[in-house]
Amino acid sequence: MAPNTTTSNGTPSKPVSKHSKDTKRPSSLDPNVLEVVFGTLLIKPWYPSFYPEELVGRRIERLYVCQWCFKYSKELMGFLGHLKCCGGQPVIRGGPDGDEGGNEVGSGSRRGSKSWSGSGNGSGNGNGDKSASEKAGMPGEEIYRDEARGISLWEIDGEEHKLYAQNLSLFAKLFLDTKSVFYDVTTFLYYVLVAHDPQPGVNPGVGGGGTGGGGRDEQAQTQTQAQKGGQVVGFFSKEKMSWDNNNLACILVFPPWQKQGLGQILMGASYEMSKREGRLGGPEKPLSELGRRAYVHYWATTLARVILAFPSRKPLSVLDLRNETYIVPEDIIATLQAMEVIEHRKRGGADAVINKAKVREWVERNMVDLRNPVDPEGFIEFEEGEGGGDEEMEE
Repeated sequence: MAPNTTTSNGTPSKPVSKHSKDTKRPSSLDPNVLEVVFGTLLIKPWYPSFYPEELVGRRIERLYVCQWCFKYSKELMGFLGHLKCCGGQPVIRGGPDGDEGGNEVGSGSRRGSKSWSGSGNGSGNGNGDKSASEKAGMPGEEIYRDEARGISLWEIDGEEHKLYAQNLSLFAKLFLDTKSVFYDVTTFLYYVLVAHDPQPGVNPGVGGGGTGGGGRDEQAQTQTQAQKGGQVVGFFSKEKMSWDNNNLACILVFPPWQKQGLGQILMGASYEMSKREGRLGGPEKPLSELGRRAYVHYWATTLARVILAFPSRKPLSVLDLRNETYIVPEDIIATLQAMEVIEHRKRGGADAVINKAKVREWVERNMVDLRNPVDPEGFIEFEEGEGGGDEEMEE
């Protein structure tokens, strides 16, 4: 998560690090893409990404990235041509999007520029990938929806939708200093957060604040397309098979939509899915400093909500908190210590107790919203034979 600072265009600025405070950062940490046009938003990257040199060069002033399927181009005309026929926008419907749709986009997504890049390894739309360029609507399945907050969560298999996952990972690396998986995405699941009415909004057709082209008819056509569905604003990934039972490998809310509580929603969803799968786990460690702060906030808020709702005269153990929240005991203990709500005195056979009054004081002092960021009822139940089925998860 970024610190609470913003640039003039409302995009959170790069996190301050030891490299940028007193010393010059090594060149390896300098962004190799200076600006990204993302719909109508112009975003300044924080870190370098591994876009292939043969397609974008070693260093590029401006890269155009599709806000729907994350394909990229260094040429404006290729970018605008792609936007007119990209079928990767999330479609907001009354239920799970099981419709494969038409294939009118097809190879037309490359029309207008040879530099239009499907994936960093030059695989184009091969490898049997059913990504955004090959079907109407975003790939994957909608698994969660919260109408009140105006958000949805989609599950995308990196093996089935390799091209989409690779391009998403390359874009994410521009804002992450530690992400290491870009091309070998087949062993990961991606959970993509879609805002139905994002603020700020992203409309195609006029890229980068006046850099766009085309006439009014073209802009109206692409703007109409933007109004049909939502916008991807962040995601988290997790390994399909984690020997450490990690429920999250990488998490990012894109800079224009940070500081809106969306990261807490992604974390909450990862734990709710762990609970449904009956697997106790947590994020992949070690966490970055900013990641640790974000998780401590989530853990503390979740624990405070459970503790304050628990009957006063009933004993509450770390095991009870673990079973209720699916947060691992070591994270529970470390978080309660950081909140300074543990008292080391014997009671009922325990060597330490949680001071409920101090928990309430912590909530008031930090002005914490105790509402659950995720509605457990918002997860979409599939009929038997669809999406893996709940019975499979319970086994």
